[in-house]
Order: sequence, then structure tokens, then C-alpha cells
Amino acid sequence: MRNQTPGGAPPGSRKRPALLWLLLPYVLFLAVLPLVNRLTPTVFGLPFLFFWMLLATVATPGAVWLARRGDLRRGRR
Repeated sequence: MRNQTPGGAPPGSRKRPALLWLLLPYVLFLAVLPLVNRLTPTVFGLPFLFFWMLLATVATPGAVWLARRGDLRRGRR
């Protein structure tokens, strides 16, 4: 087979577990949304749903940074 290393999988098909961090925004915004859709309790004077969306928005760049950092570290090996 063309483009296949002698030991196994074709190049570029390696597993990249650091990219699992990119699932965090999806989970925070969509999968958990039905569970946090309520007006009470309030956190810092905000309805809980608004606080949750704010928290998810702030956490998204952190998840992207962690995925990038892990992918770059993997590339150095």
C-alpha cells in the first residue's frame, strides 16, 4: 500500500487525544443545557442559566488553548 509506514497505520491517522478538549465547549453549551435551564438559584445576582452560559463562554478559549498545547507537544515528539 502506498503512503503506509512499515509498522502500521498510514501517516496522519495517529490518535490525537489532546483534541478531546474541543468537546468541552460542546458539552458545556449543548449537552448540559437542559440540566441548567432554571432561574433559581442566582449566582452573583445572575440567573443560573445566564451564569452558566457566561462560564462556558469563558472556558471555551481555555479548552482551545489546552487542545493546541497538547497537539503542539505531541508534534515535538
